[in-house]
Amino acid sequence: MSEKKRLLLLDGHALAYRAYHAIPPLTTPEGEPSNATFGFANMLLKAVSDLQPDYVIATFDMGRTFRHEAYGAYKATRLQTPDDLGVQFRRIRQMVSALHIPVVEKEGYEADDLLGTLAREAEEQGLDTIIVTGDTDTFQLITGGVRVLYPQRNVGDSKLYDRDAVIERYEGLTPEQLVDFKAIVGDTSENVPGVSGVGAKTATRLLLDYGSLEGIYAHLDEITQKRFREALEAGRESAEMSKSLIRIVRDVEGVSLDLEYSEWGRYERSEVLDLFRQLGF
Repeated sequence: MSEKKRLLLLDGHALAYRAYHAIPPLTTPEGEPSNATFGFANMLLKAVSDLQPDYVIATFDMGRTFRHEAYGAYKATRLQTPDDLGVQFRRIRQMVSALHIPVVEKEGYEADDLLGTLAREAEEQGLDTIIVTGDTDTFQLITGGVRVLYPQRNVGDSKLYDRDAVIERYEGLTPEQLVDFKAIVGDTSENVPGVSGVGAKTATRLLLDYGSLEGIYAHLDEITQKRFREALEAGRESAEMSKSLIRIVRDVEGVSLDLEYSEWGRYERSEVLDLFRQLGF
């Protein structure tokens, strides 16, 4: 029986931010900022070298999404993109184009939703899918056929997360339960409120006992610690809204796999080398 074909899905913005914060300032011979571009190239080429994909697709964010419309304060606490990072996205896209990696993006949706949609379709087609990202939100997408390559402290080091690795990291919680977990504890990076007064340890224990957010609320009267029961009662609307914000969409209309166009290795080596020379790599 032949091995499954492998698809790499790149989370463009998350990888760029990760590289920017992990690598000290660098500039090209012409004086352009280049640390994020260099780090992005490093992570991409190492992933390709290590994982030997048959197909590669990149996704990017496009600004406001349906989540901003549903909750006006969504991501409101995030700082503006630093100027010296913003200017590097042009070069990152130029690099992706030179490597003949197709880009998928859609107004009103985040890259995570595109990753979720493409990963679902890839699994349905029997592909081995690996999402390359710097964002743990994508852990909820992990299944038998979908894994996540997540960077460690150093840009060159990454860990490949499967279902068992998620369960180990989150003390027994499965990928499916991570949406419920964040619906309770919130997510400060995205300004998602969760339930005030209920922390990670309590949320984990409750989810191990009752399975899901809905399961917890169905058994609220069984929670013996009064302060947690009252916090959950008071925060029910917030928890349900938070879950809707955190859950990644897996059926974005108009987004589908084009494997022929996504085949890895169609680039002209000279074009890529010319770009890397311009960038001083």
